[in-house]
Amino acid sequence: MDHLGGHEVLDRPISRRRLIGYGLGLLGSAMVPGVAMAGLRVVSKRARLLAFDNLHTGEKLKTVYFENGRYVPGALSEIDYILRDFRSGDVKEIDPKLLDLLFSLKNKLGSSHPYEVISGYRSPQTNAMLHANSEGVAVHSMHLEGKAIDICMQGRSLSLIHRAALRLQGGGVGYYPRSGFVHVDTGRVRYW
Repeated sequence: MDHLGGHEVLDRPISRRRLIGYGLGLLGSAMVPGVAMAGLRVVSKRARLLAFDNLHTGEKLKTVYFENGRYVPGALSEIDYILRDFRSGDVKEIDPKLLDLLFSLKNKLGSSHPYEVISGYRSPQTNAMLHANSEGVAVHSMHLEGKAIDICMQGRSLSLIHRAALRLQGGGVGYYPRSGFVHVDTGRVRYW
């Protein structure tokens, strides 16, 4: 058995009896609205796992950042560190909503590969330097607030990641095929 994105992946096929049981359980909950909503709340308390590969530092992290209905402080600190400004070494708290957005995106993509990180948090000095050298860097970037990340993923095309992120409607989505990444953030829903 393997764990993927907070979900268990079985190495063996599911039995017909178990599949029918799942179907009846879903059907029953769909008939009773309160039960259906209760089921959604239970799912939201499941463990959430993310994996990152920082392309600039070579560091890798795979961690459960949410379990038992709570964010895991130690895991959040590890994520803050791996997504730090690699140029300055500055660390900032990453928005947990961004992590939840990445978790949802990972599930939509159906991948067990880590996110390859181009840029996470950016210090004001790094952002100003990048802005001076590129039209594509906003003066008031969400990266400054720990609410944005630029990513790619092995085994998934940028266009697929882009389309999946747009469907989530979780914030801003930028598509940079020439630079090799997709930007996602937890700001207002917008795209470029």
